[in-house]
Amino acid sequence: MGATLQQIAGYLESRGLDYQVQSDKFRILTYIAGENKDNLLTVVQLDEEGGFFKLFMPEVITGVQDHPHKAQILQTMLVISWETKMLQWEYDPMYGEIRAIIEFPLEDATLTERQFDRCFNGLVEMVDVWAIPRLQEVLATGTDPGDMALGERLLLTMEEEAPGLLALLERAMAARKERGQFPPRRELPAED
Repeated sequence: MGATLQQIAGYLESRGLDYQVQSDKFRILTYIAGENKDNLLTVVQLDEEGGFFKLFMPEVITGVQDHPHKAQILQTMLVISWETKMLQWEYDPMYGEIRAIIEFPLEDATLTERQFDRCFNGLVEMVDVWAIPRLQEVLATGTDPGDMALGERLLLTMEEEAPGLLALLERAMAARKERGQFPPRRELPAED
């Protein structure tokens, strides 16, 4: 069973989207008006005679192969994959292209419109609203702004799990700062 290009075209028509069918490549192209990037090319590709579904955005970022912050960019992509469901990142080292993708086998199952919508909406939101601003910041500065968010989430979790712990830690850090890095030396007893 799997999926067909006609089925996917119907799902895109339900959304009111224009699209281009490339039957010879077993894919459909559509453009999304993004908040952070104009005309996000989105590709639906069916491999294995419709038994394998791919939904991806090519060229989310390009020119990374010689970028001074390449390591931080690639690390941020991995962190975003860790923080999200379904979303994966691919990197083409020859051209420096980064693409976002959701893919999975259908085998003998039918891709429902509800499944398609979840993948489509998820990809657009995760990439356009969430990942592109974060990756652009890493491109510009070499620093992942998500690291700050991670620290804030950790503090929230600590407060939820152990109410009052943050206030206690804050007082302990203030006391340590007041007396210096190390605790005051204790006087050793005099030797007889």
